[in-house]
Amino acid sequence: MTTQLSLTVNGEPRRIMSGASIADLVRSLELNPQKVAVERNGAIAPRSALAEVILSDGDVLEIVHFVGGGNDEDTWTVAGRTFRSRLIVGTGKYEDFAENAAAVAASGAEIVTVAVRRVNISDPKAPMLTDFIDPKKITYLPNTAGCFTADDAIRTLRLAREAGGWDLVKLEVLGEARTLYPDMRETLKATEVLAKEGFLPMVYCVDDPIAAKQLEEAGAVAVMPLGAPIGSGLGIQNRVTIRLIVEGASVPVLVDAGVGTASDAAVAMELGCDGVLMNTAIAEAKDPIRMARAMKLAVEAGRHAYLSGRMGLRKYADPSSPLAGLI
Repeated sequence: MTTQLSLTVNGEPRRIMSGASIADLVRSLELNPQKVAVERNGAIAPRSALAEVILSDGDVLEIVHFVGGGNDEDTWTVAGRTFRSRLIVGTGKYEDFAENAAAVAASGAEIVTVAVRRVNISDPKAPMLTDFIDPKKITYLPNTAGCFTADDAIRTLRLAREAGGWDLVKLEVLGEARTLYPDMRETLKATEVLAKEGFLPMVYCVDDPIAAKQLEEAGAVAVMPLGAPIGSGLGIQNRVTIRLIVEGASVPVLVDAGVGTASDAAVAMELGCDGVLMNTAIAEAKDPIRMARAMKLAVEAGRHAYLSGRMGLRKYADPSSPLAGLI
């Protein structure tokens, strides 16, 4: 009767037929024995002898190979798509497309939001955004800016998909023109419809952890709570609720709207957000290109600060140098 051996391979239990060699085990894992190193019970097994070393019941093995070294890139993923930059920038309010493209380059952004508007049929040869920002190199995120009903937003994104094949989209349905706050009832309705049609909606929403969870359950691939009203530059006004959204979400959370300067972007990232979306803060700066670069650094700094874990808060002073042993 053929028996099986019980092994531990890279920390996991494995079984193999009695009489098998280390090379047999490596091949059973669909690996090439010539491209791995093996440690058996704390001792290195020479690669040249892997076919000769017969396994025993209870053996503990570590199998390693070479991977790209030195890569500590902190990436994020939305709807199965991975990005390095956590900064998303808009494409409105710039002096011209050239300035917009230069700001995108300085920001390091890999995603830009784009509005869907009617073609200028009176001047069909007029410059277009795609002439300056290549959608093959930068991910376009069609948005529904200016839509005040779910039906309008859905219609807009259907046209966007037809125009460029985009399914990753940014949904916003506004309640009224003065505050540009989202209408959450219409937003939720649109999210449900778009998700059923195969869209991957990243959704602008109020800073409400309950609403954010409802959007996620309706099919949102990311939730994007406002930090302050769109275009206000007031900074992050709601740190507690945004942090609650981050803690409760199982999809990416990005602050959308309200950022005015670099420190605001850093705060958003220090709260644990996966990214920040902005337009006016860069486009209306006196030097948009320099501000774009500042935002890039701020997002990176805020992310590092969040991952580092800030010191605890204290009510009283705590000296950096010991007081004992003073002269």
